[in-house]
Amino acid sequence: MRRIAITVAVSTMTVTLASCGMMGATGSSGEASPTKGSDITVGLLLPEKANTRYEQFDYPIIKKKVESLTRNKGRVEYANAEADAGRQASQLQRMIDDRVDVILLDAVDSHAIADGVQKAKDAGIPVIAYDRLAEGPIDAYISFDNELVGEVQGRSIIEALGNGIDTSDKIVMMNGSPTDPNAKQFKAGALSELRGKVTIAQSFDTKDWKPENAQKNMADAIDAIGKDNIAAVYSANDGMAGGIIKALERAGVTDLPPITGQDAELPAVQRIISGEQYMSVYKSYPQEAENAAEMAVAKVQGRDIQFDALTRDRVDSPTQKGIPAQLVPVVALTKSNIKSTVVADGIYQLSDICTAKYAADCAKIGLKK
Repeated sequence: MRRIAITVAVSTMTVTLASCGMMGATGSSGEASPTKGSDITVGLLLPEKANTRYEQFDYPIIKKKVESLTRNKGRVEYANAEADAGRQASQLQRMIDDRVDVILLDAVDSHAIADGVQKAKDAGIPVIAYDRLAEGPIDAYISFDNELVGEVQGRSIIEALGNGIDTSDKIVMMNGSPTDPNAKQFKAGALSELRGKVTIAQSFDTKDWKPENAQKNMADAIDAIGKDNIAAVYSANDGMAGGIIKALERAGVTDLPPITGQDAELPAVQRIISGEQYMSVYKSYPQEAENAAEMAVAKVQGRDIQFDALTRDRVDSPTQKGIPAQLVPVVALTKSNIKSTVVADGIYQLSDICTAKYAADCAKIGLKK
């Protein structure tokens, strides 16, 4: 993918680009002469449920935004593949057969789904790659700057190790699923920060992003390196960070090394507060999901000006060059900015985070209900 430079925000992403129309691309569905009216169907294909974001944030936000943009005349036809590429191919074919108007596709396997994307194209149905860059003739792509995510994670490890860092410090890398193109970009970004500064002692590509697979991989790494010889762990997401922590604790590690994450899942936010996990990467799912819904509605209604304003970046896939895209910024989430990010953006309430178990830890860093 062609890299696009985006500045990392220091605190909350109160970016006013999403629900009101990005970069001046404003307007309701009644302000243009659309190719289709408001009675449209948006097909939404999400990849799995192991990561809680898809069911908790992406689907309901996209559904609500489509309804808002179409004055409750449009609807979302939703399917989750539960990490099964074959199931997702069947779900895509069903949406083609149902003649949905546009498809938002978050691919389980970006390469395997390419034939299905071509079938949608042949049927005259636009496909927008959502969160993961699918192969095939997609019409647009929206995601976060994935290499930047990895850079933020890698930089956080270097910062956590501090002035005493040494090139002999051993790091374990727990990368995401090899079928997810985002995982490769996270890894590349992290390595750009870690190479030459530490030793990558063990590195794993974790099947299906599953925490239990990460836990097994981490147990193998502990056996190979020794539990007291691991300076830090790069975990590509929060779910795997949870599995990594279990493996370390079962090995008898009481003083946990710095562990990264991504997605700002509630258990990870609580682990950051308690000190078990060093950081996560907060990505504004409302911003991504709402902008994706705007892109889908604008595309099918023939709103070229609005669609172009929403897709001012360009990226490359293995099968297509210069794909219109929107890359959304990210935030390094640590103890210092929980209140100004996930709380300020309404992702979680303080009462969700500071339960009885974490009340004392919350009080130490000034988080009060």
